[in-house]
Amino acid sequence: METRMSDAVGGGEERIAIVGLSGRFPGAQTLEGFWEMLRRGGDARRVPTDAELDDAGVPQALRAHPQWVRSSYVLEGATEFDAGLFGYSPREAELMDPQQRIFMECAWESLDNAGYDPGRFKGAVAVYASVSLSSYLLRALMRQPDLMDAAGSFGVMLANDKDYVATRVSHRLGLRGPAATVQTACSSSLVALHLACQSLLSGESDMALAGGSSVSFPQTAGYLYQEGMIFSPDGYCRAFDAKANGTVRGAGAAVVVLKRLSDALKDGDTIHGVLLGTAVNNDGAGKVGFTAPSVEGQAAVIAEALAIAGVTPDDIQYVEAHATGTPLGDPIEVAALNQAFGGKETGQKRVALGSLKAAIGHLDAAAGIAGVVKTVLAMEHGEIPASPHFEKPNPVIDFDAGPFFVPSQPRPWTSANGPRRAGVSAFGIGGTNTHVILEEAPKAAAPAPSKRPWHVLPLSARTPAALDAATERLAAHLDANPNASLADVAYTLQVGRHVHEHRRAVVVKDVADAKAALRDARRLLGGSGTNTRRPVVFLFSGQGSQYVDMGRGLYEQEPVFRAEVDACAEKLKTHLGLDLRTVLYPAADAREKATEQLKQTSLTQPALFVIEYALAKLWASWGVTPQAMVGHSIGEYVAACLSGVFSLDDALALVATRGRLMQSLPSGSMLSVRLTPEALAPLMDARISVAAVNAPGFTVVAGPADAVDALQAKLEAQKVEVSRLHTSHAFHSQMMDPIVEEFRQAVAKVARKEPKDLYLSNVTGTWVTREDAVSPAYWARHLRDAVRFQDSATLLLNDPEHVFLEVGPGNALATLVRRNAQEGTFPAILTTLPAPRDAQQDALTHAMDAFAKLWLAGAKTTAGRVYKGESRRRIPLPAYPFQRERYDLLKGPPPAMPRAAVAAKAATTQGVELTVPAWSRTRASPQVPPLSGQRWLVLEADSPVAARVSERLRQAGADVVSLVAGQGASDPVTKRFAVDPASPDALGDALGEHLERLRGEDWTPAHVAYLWPLVKEPRDLESGLTTSFHGLLALAKAVGPGAAKTPVTLDVVTTGAQDVTGEEPLLPWQAAAVGASRVLPQEYPGLTVRSVDVTWPAPDESASGPWLERLVTELATGKDPVVALRGTYRHVEAFETLDVPASTEHGGLKDGGVYVIVGGLGRVGQALAEQLTQAVKPKLVLLSRRTLPAPGEWDAWRAGHDAQDATSKAIDRMRALEKAGAQVLALRADAGVPGQLDKAFQLAEAKFGRIDGVFYAAGDGGMATRISVGEASPEATTPLLAGRFGGLTQLAEALASRRPDFVVVQSSLTVVLGGMAVSAVAAAHAGMDALAVRQARLGGTRWYTVDWDVWGVGEGFRPDAVIPPTEGFRLLRALLTQPTGGRYLASLGSLEARRQAARDGAAPARAGGSGSGKHPRPPLANAFVAPRDETEEKVAALWQDLLGVESVGITDNFFELGGHSLLGVQLLSRIREAFQVELSMRALFESPTVEVMTVAIVEASASQLDPEALEAMLAELEQS
Repeated sequence: METRMSDAVGGGEERIAIVGLSGRFPGAQTLEGFWEMLRRGGDARRVPTDAELDDAGVPQALRAHPQWVRSSYVLEGATEFDAGLFGYSPREAELMDPQQRIFMECAWESLDNAGYDPGRFKGAVAVYASVSLSSYLLRALMRQPDLMDAAGSFGVMLANDKDYVATRVSHRLGLRGPAATVQTACSSSLVALHLACQSLLSGESDMALAGGSSVSFPQTAGYLYQEGMIFSPDGYCRAFDAKANGTVRGAGAAVVVLKRLSDALKDGDTIHGVLLGTAVNNDGAGKVGFTAPSVEGQAAVIAEALAIAGVTPDDIQYVEAHATGTPLGDPIEVAALNQAFGGKETGQKRVALGSLKAAIGHLDAAAGIAGVVKTVLAMEHGEIPASPHFEKPNPVIDFDAGPFFVPSQPRPWTSANGPRRAGVSAFGIGGTNTHVILEEAPKAAAPAPSKRPWHVLPLSARTPAALDAATERLAAHLDANPNASLADVAYTLQVGRHVHEHRRAVVVKDVADAKAALRDARRLLGGSGTNTRRPVVFLFSGQGSQYVDMGRGLYEQEPVFRAEVDACAEKLKTHLGLDLRTVLYPAADAREKATEQLKQTSLTQPALFVIEYALAKLWASWGVTPQAMVGHSIGEYVAACLSGVFSLDDALALVATRGRLMQSLPSGSMLSVRLTPEALAPLMDARISVAAVNAPGFTVVAGPADAVDALQAKLEAQKVEVSRLHTSHAFHSQMMDPIVEEFRQAVAKVARKEPKDLYLSNVTGTWVTREDAVSPAYWARHLRDAVRFQDSATLLLNDPEHVFLEVGPGNALATLVRRNAQEGTFPAILTTLPAPRDAQQDALTHAMDAFAKLWLAGAKTTAGRVYKGESRRRIPLPAYPFQRERYDLLKGPPPAMPRAAVAAKAATTQGVELTVPAWSRTRASPQVPPLSGQRWLVLEADSPVAARVSERLRQAGADVVSLVAGQGASDPVTKRFAVDPASPDALGDALGEHLERLRGEDWTPAHVAYLWPLVKEPRDLESGLTTSFHGLLALAKAVGPGAAKTPVTLDVVTTGAQDVTGEEPLLPWQAAAVGASRVLPQEYPGLTVRSVDVTWPAPDESASGPWLERLVTELATGKDPVVALRGTYRHVEAFETLDVPASTEHGGLKDGGVYVIVGGLGRVGQALAEQLTQAVKPKLVLLSRRTLPAPGEWDAWRAGHDAQDATSKAIDRMRALEKAGAQVLALRADAGVPGQLDKAFQLAEAKFGRIDGVFYAAGDGGMATRISVGEASPEATTPLLAGRFGGLTQLAEALASRRPDFVVVQSSLTVVLGGMAVSAVAAAHAGMDALAVRQARLGGTRWYTVDWDVWGVGEGFRPDAVIPPTEGFRLLRALLTQPTGGRYLASLGSLEARRQAARDGAAPARAGGSGSGKHPRPPLANAFVAPRDETEEKVAALWQDLLGVESVGITDNFFELGGHSLLGVQLLSRIREAFQVELSMRALFESPTVEVMTVAIVEASASQLDPEALEAMLAELEQS
């Protein structure tokens, strides 16, 4: 029927349009299926089978209960999810409430339905969402009581709490508008819709998503009917029926996309319905009880919604009721409707009442939005569905008192007085009522015809399987909609879909052609790649590629191209004396003449310029603009003109002059030769010039014909491949000399401006300079000198992300670029027009193919511009085909999950994650709170700044004791005591004595501020580490042991330790304190350690001021573990995940390059050497503290030692490297000793020449590096610190006078994660990172530092717990393509999950495992030996629980079973709890078996036993 827009909508009031919608419901996975079920009055109820009841865990006794109701509304696939699409690991997906997963997918589908890619929408997109209580979590906790411990309470809470459903969607989809979760019980999602409308009307957002999701688990259990409760006794919801006796629980989700109606109309959106008004209120206290409904409250909200909508009850034909089918609720709801609608006065049986709950059950938080979706579908189809199970009206309901009736059969939805309009109600337990008024969408105009004869249909997906599914879905959609506007389909796909890694496109003429092409593999164009913003390079063709009718198809069908050609031709008439179009596009009978004319240089050059200029403008109109340009000879003029060097008029004049002058010269010849210029030079006549160097071994020479003839004969006699070029003159040769000056003068007469866009010079082969671009002399040289295209192509090919597009006739330059590409690389190269041999091909078809291929290659384009000037619409098309997998904590028998499991990515399935440091910034507060009663121990540096911190804490009320670094006097009155940190050996004793004295005075600090590193003056590494590391460990040993009983917070303040802004001064020795701080809380339970880095205050702030206030406020109130204060801002450490950069074949390495590996005979150094050898056959310099025999003595050594000898192994590896193609020089050099690296470099340079790169992999310390804080001493830790941190310092000095291309520092994730007994390792590598970053800032040599997870080199590693060297090296090569160096982190699985695990003292869960939640015992070299006594059994049980292993033998190695340092911390903690003993962490590393641990426990317990008990235990052990 004919509809019109509401007067209210057409007036001054803004309304809200529904432009997208999605939903999943019982019995219907799509909206099409949902409507089909509704229109036939279907009911999705099903009776669970015995097997389903078994799976749901319903006991037999309960099933036999007479009031057990076997009835379920099941949402199929509720626990299935496309985790990878949204960036979740399987473990994260499994932990997440399925309601939130479903909502996320529905949000994506709704945006797809609306035709919007949120990443390209420029406005703010809001999300208002609702979900029900997470029964999934409750059931999971019932099955796995220790899930919170296993997965981490914070992670479980994030994955399931209602609070995060809206913000999770905003985060994953990149939406920047308001995001709020709405919870008002059954009315939640309709209130969310109301709030979304308000956000749009206020201008707060420009698009909004609103919806809800509700699924209760287990879905197939049924329920126990209880009289007086809301649930039905027979499993049916009979809304408004005489048999109505309760509701049933349903499941489902729906999301709508909203925009302001005016915007939707302007933007060409498909409008599904219009929201005229929404209202929300609450019943207040005027009702029987909290859960009871209220006639007055409901009537008031309905009346308010009608008033806001500007309509009367007479305008409403349908109401989607809340209608729970309860004896109390339905009569009250109809009474409220009657009251709001004015009773009988508005007629009888005029307004249909519907109830979705009768079909799919009660969707709780999603009920309201589901009713909206149902009503919108009914409006669109013009049909009111029947209400299921309605036979006879409920006699308690007074239907005669108002206009309402319940349709028992579907009926047409007619409206005599204007558009279809409806109300939708939702009433929440607790009294929050909502009502919305809907109007059908304004009638859409017929699709506007398109002027485009060809259309590109792009499709993309995250996986190949999803891409195939998307292709078939689109074909099926076109089957079902043969009258769809193909232009609108193409436009929607181009502008309204996220671009994924795997891509496909077809170029088609009409819908029938599209359906055929989508199912014809030969016509499917494909591409892939994660970068969808690849820069485009325009290649402008040179002379020789021209032909008559080039671009004719574009001239005839593309207005932009035609307009540019026409304009240029008109401007050229005075210069050429003819209309160039008669030559370009002659009549059929003039074609032969035009072909001859186009061979004349005076016309060839203007013709090429015009075509290429017009093509560039055409590409720009299609949304394709170049990042860089290069032309070949005449082609450079196009680049210069587009870049603004010449105006179009001047460029045309110059091109015409250039062609005319060249035409005036004597004829000559040009010859292409398959030799380099150097090889060709001795063979050339003096009259011959090199005219172009196009590619390796592709040189063009030019000169007089006789001279070229002679050279050609000479080369052919030598079997050198040559090819004569079809040219009339010897361009770019000395034969051009007579016109050089005249042309220079011609250039001098026109205006020249600095280029605004990048292009390359033919003369220099590199980027054109401002001076050259505006120089007449340059343009004179340009026609005389050789074209250095090879240099230009090589430079552009250095960036593998470039997409090359030849903008001109043919593929000459595309071919040359390919010839310049390194073997094995495949740059993306496309052409705009057919080659001369393919001139019969339609130019427009060829160009549209190129347009599609640009998108497939990931080129940076502006989507949809090809339809500029047309009234195109975004139309509903099939949504993304999710590739779902089941993630379900409730499947199978309840597992006994190990407590150590956390919500982290399993390394075996997740691979390596690459991250970089990122700092979240907020304003730093200068408001120091009152600190009365707080006890602070402050270790002051001997400086006024540190003293002022102590004083400010005292002013805030804190009780402060200061330990001042130095040998000054102590003052007990002011509680300031001197401690000399210069002697690390005595420092621990001194700190211990002070703390013991304070404890004797009943004074124990709750807060410790370590300010000793807060010094301005530079220090050498040794003295710096005394402060930043040795002093800090001495403090930790003094306060840490007591923290388990009395928690202590330790703030470590540094200056210059963190690279936050890229500009602050860095003092690498300070960073050692940050690294050590990661370990201290892991070794000392109860000790909370924070790192606070500051920049040194300005002189006027050293005694007081905002700097001091901000620092003291941070010390007093801060909670984040790592913070940096910079100016007025507070930065919190975070890490940002990166895609692995694309790598060229050699990834920044040179074939045969000279590479030094410091630590080259170590575990990682050897792996690097092997990988380098495989990649580039290098000259390797391996530096090590170990001495190898001279190569001539290797055989003698091998003969005198067995194969397991360390030196023999090293010799074998050297020989293997040489056999594989490397040249190897092994030198002894201790990196930590000054001068040794420099001497080694001199020897290397003498043998191999310049050093191209350095890999710093020093420090394979093995178990010797495992030193617990309690056992640490300067003597024990200094060798490690000097060998690693000190060695890198020496490397930086040795390279100061050298300029290798790069330095790669192999650092460690302990810098971020800490670990058991690795304080020195973490400190050394934190300092190394800071030093590398500081070096990277200097420019020149690129310094990279990578904080690696463990590389799997050698034996004893679980394959799933390490990074394979091949993978690590692949990542390194990719990083070497990054131009500036810097710091990166490479972790197995999610770094964030690993950080959380480190903070929680937990370890990441491992994939797989048996039904009990434990893995089988892995295959080990040792046989299984069962525990022999109760103590061993108890210890083994702790290991099994912690490691998730079904059985542990007493001789099994903790680390071979999958243990690591973080699990070691937990194990010792559990040993402490179980046996009341304290074991050394070093002992675990040195003897990591149940057998030895049991002996250690017995020995540690001995002092607590009386002699008789001890004797009995020893006897038991002897008997065992």
